[in-house]
Amino acid sequence: MFKKVISGIILIVFLLSMLAFSFASNKNVIKIGVDLELSGAVAQYGQKELDGIKLAIEEINQKGGVAGKRIELVVLDNKSDKTEAQTVAYKLAVRENVLAILGPATSGATKSASMAATKYKVPIVSPSATDDTVTVDERTGKVKSYVFRTCFNDSFQGNVMANFALKTLKAKTAAIIYDATSDYSKGLLKNFKATFEKGGGKVIAQEAFGKGEQDFSSILTKIRDKKPDVIFAPVYYDEAGLIIKQARELGMKLPILGADGFDDPKVVEKAGKKNANNVFFSAHYSSQDTDKKVQEFIKKFKTKYKQEPNAFAALGYDLGYFIADALKRANLKFDSVAKDRERLKTALENTKNFVGVTGVININKLHNAEKSAVIIELKDGVQKFKQKLNP
Repeated sequence: MFKKVISGIILIVFLLSMLAFSFASNKNVIKIGVDLELSGAVAQYGQKELDGIKLAIEEINQKGGVAGKRIELVVLDNKSDKTEAQTVAYKLAVRENVLAILGPATSGATKSASMAATKYKVPIVSPSATDDTVTVDERTGKVKSYVFRTCFNDSFQGNVMANFALKTLKAKTAAIIYDATSDYSKGLLKNFKATFEKGGGKVIAQEAFGKGEQDFSSILTKIRDKKPDVIFAPVYYDEAGLIIKQARELGMKLPILGADGFDDPKVVEKAGKKNANNVFFSAHYSSQDTDKKVQEFIKKFKTKYKQEPNAFAALGYDLGYFIADALKRANLKFDSVAKDRERLKTALENTKNFVGVTGVININKLHNAEKSAVIIELKDGVQKFKQKLNP
């Protein structure tokens, strides 16, 4: 019995010492959660964004961190699933007690995750969720207090591509292919169509498909028969590559337009280089931009990861510095996670003239980033900078 008592005391002392050590360790770090698509259908986006975030946080910590504390990332995979994205947000907010959540990458997942973030009052910032309703409640029209994004939204992106079709390509008619299960796809369709028709154009075909579709030949055949001037396909990289490939195989040489979902090497991989011509899409940055900040980022990314960064890597990198900038301005007291979350939220709302690789970011009253976009053209599968458009 005596030995059992002694053993119990030793165990209690050990556990208490471990808790004390954990508490002391946590006082030296600022925990930031990451809720990204690291596996599943759109893992390419999340993986690239995580690469960018990690590079930025590594640099920030090497320079002394924030308020003398190192930023510690708590990274969880939402598996490209909306429900999992909300579960991950809950874990980060409640179990990990993070100060903020970075991600998800996609609009549907971000809207799902934002429900948990809002309930537990933790700021959540997406680098690439473009659907207009990510930051605004569809029912009330009011801004979601704890939800932010550092990318432009679909209203801007859809307008950009519609005006490009009308003014640069001189298109009078358009066909639209979209994913009926995707918030991203439906949001872009709505804004492209409204701007294109307001500008005098006519949408003569609008074809929907379901999640996981691989064969677009019947849809494309219908569109071919109507002879539009352009096709607008607001889709992600897998579908984008297949649509381009199958359209060209059907003899359709017309311009194919997309949005930032086209900005991934998988598009050309699936389409084939010879088919990846006369393709244009809106993007967050171009590696051909001669700006010193852009070229320095590319050099550092290539040194660390041995590959060229795409726009999603650049968005992730900017997000890392963006959250650090807000943390520095938040006047954190480290007296209460709940209170520091509120201080950070206020700092995020007041972000003005943040200079990033993907442009200068100003957060407006709807928690959207006001920033420029670029148009990229694919020539034999190679990205070429076409033009830059401001808000």
